[in-house]
Amino acid sequence: MTRGVPRLRISALLVVPALVGLTAATGIAGPATADTLPGPVFVDGQAQVVPEFADPGTWIRERLWVETEFDSDGDGRRDRMHVDVTRPGPTADGLKVPVIYETSPYFAGTASTQRQYFWNVNTELGTQPPPRTSPPPIAHRPDRTAVSTSELGTWVPRGFAVVHSDSPGTGLSEGCPTVGGANESLAPKAIVDWLNGRAKGYTSVVGGQRVSATDWSTGKVGMTGTSYNGTLPLSAATTGVRGLEAIIPIAPNTSYYHYYRSNGLVRNPGGWPGEDIDYLFDYISSGYPDRREYCAQHVRVDLMNRHQDRATGDYNDFWAGRDLLNAVRGVRAATLMAHAFNDWNVVPEHSVRILTALKAQGTPVQAYFHQGGHGGAPPLDMRNRWFTRYLYGVRNGVENDPRAWIVRNETGESRLTPYADYPNPAAAPVSLTLQRGGSTAGGLTSLARADSGTEQLVDAGNLACGAGTLATQMSEHRLLYVTPELSAPVHISGTTQVRIRLAASKPAANLSIALVRLPWTSGADCESSTRGSTTSIITRGWADPQNNRSLRHSDPLEPGEFVELTVPLQPDDQVIPAGSRIGLMIFSTDHEFTLHPEPGTVLTVDLARTSVELPVVGGPPAMPICAEPDVRPTVVVGGIDSGVPNRSLAGTCTVNDHILDTEEWPNHGQFVRHVTEVAGGLVAAEVINAGERSALVRAAAQSKVGK
Repeated sequence: MTRGVPRLRISALLVVPALVGLTAATGIAGPATADTLPGPVFVDGQAQVVPEFADPGTWIRERLWVETEFDSDGDGRRDRMHVDVTRPGPTADGLKVPVIYETSPYFAGTASTQRQYFWNVNTELGTQPPPRTSPPPIAHRPDRTAVSTSELGTWVPRGFAVVHSDSPGTGLSEGCPTVGGANESLAPKAIVDWLNGRAKGYTSVVGGQRVSATDWSTGKVGMTGTSYNGTLPLSAATTGVRGLEAIIPIAPNTSYYHYYRSNGLVRNPGGWPGEDIDYLFDYISSGYPDRREYCAQHVRVDLMNRHQDRATGDYNDFWAGRDLLNAVRGVRAATLMAHAFNDWNVVPEHSVRILTALKAQGTPVQAYFHQGGHGGAPPLDMRNRWFTRYLYGVRNGVENDPRAWIVRNETGESRLTPYADYPNPAAAPVSLTLQRGGSTAGGLTSLARADSGTEQLVDAGNLACGAGTLATQMSEHRLLYVTPELSAPVHISGTTQVRIRLAASKPAANLSIALVRLPWTSGADCESSTRGSTTSIITRGWADPQNNRSLRHSDPLEPGEFVELTVPLQPDDQVIPAGSRIGLMIFSTDHEFTLHPEPGTVLTVDLARTSVELPVVGGPPAMPICAEPDVRPTVVVGGIDSGVPNRSLAGTCTVNDHILDTEEWPNHGQFVRHVTEVAGGLVAAEVINAGERSALVRAAAQSKVGK
């Protein structure tokens, strides 16, 4: 797979013999001899399959329980976690290897996903919903002899041990499931401590013989996993545990508030209407039957049902305690974050918010993004280089690689493309304004001032269909504003912000916003799926207008009174092909994500005070949306010829198209400021020079526009 940049190449094989601790730590080795054990082999900075490690018949397998520092199930004893180990055969003779570790609440089975066990989404906003029924208990499996077999075939042949564990309160691990509570961080910490000789392991869940890992483990650990299993490596890393050197979280849920709420609004993950944190407790509660009643009462009832707050959706201390961003300062492990931009289950903000924080605090970090749906690990060579560098200490230069890798497949064949960072450093906001006609298709442009006045939509409520139906049919249930056809591709990179001023006819209302690509090519059925990717939804977001001042406190809306709020849509990096149009769709109930109240709430949108800040690579000059381009040879500002060549910009646009001297400006000063900003952006884009910038500003000042 082409990456577009040269790779550091290790010209010869590095063979690391056993029993030389410094060798394993540095990746520097002399030639193997007949008296040495087989060791790991590295080529091009990656651990290779070694024949002596590759035969599963020679692998050493162990099962044990590691004692933690907590008692979460109230039985008066420290909880022990069920662990299995698979390691290369030569570790029995003194070879020490690092560890790839995955932990999960799913390994021992899960509960029913029938909708009758979820919350009823046909609920009025702001009211306490009727109680939810729990699914039948998960069958306990005391005869399990191993936790999991995932990752074995990838890493054991390459000279790593692989360790798995059941999360607290699941499988044969003691404790209570807490869905983001402290024990989910401390449990994997205990396993890392055991691998370093700092925690106790036993052959039994109660009593048993002591088991040590220090005779085969180097103490260096890398964690990985997808979804919930991808959350737990980051949870462990927040403890700052020594020995956890690297993590590869794939589609991690980094905040249960951001999973089940959005900007004050009660929201479910895509494809799972009515799911909430207390259902997830039931879904994973597969632990010892004699502790389940205690856990259900103390965790699900006394904690979750008391504080999850499906009435207001407000942020509170319960949610703050399940937000890893609040603990990210503890992360020292080198982090390769992986996520999909069309993941509507664990939406991409989960990784981007952590990525931003890790960069700011100097933690080694890279990002891998793709355009698909939930899950999707980075390519094996990328993961191999990461773990080889940080677990074996091989100087393969991975820390000097580009900071972001993005799968580009929107306009051609799939290609993993390197970028200096995410968001793309060349991206700058483009302000798009709204033009009348949203009940059919109003205008969306950066080349005109916003229209005045208001437009309305009527919430479809519990009769609502999915976004595809709204985008493809004329409807009173949405407002749609669309750009002219793009005459060149547009590269979006970052977080789109929608600033909106609106009023509602009731004290509470859903607010849903989608940025769509037209013509629509995805499914447009009322029950379209959100469990997979889509090419027609560019990005989307949700908010509660009652939380326009604070995420922690809702203010009931005064019917007919306008409020202003900013709605961040989900982060994205996508190339919108030429020939497409970009649409902003404003609606209320999102059939696939929000509660479904009674229909009829009217939302009134103030066009002049509503806009979109679109992060475009290249900024405003890179927006190719000129339906009737101005091709005069020089830039003319309000009848004043500046003498500056009217150079071509993106697509068919020219500099003249961005001057907007035919618009109605409230005063001359605002127009001059606008031209000054445009000229500054053109200098930054190297379209004009400083002297030409001065000529444009001078012509604007001399004009009578706005007077």
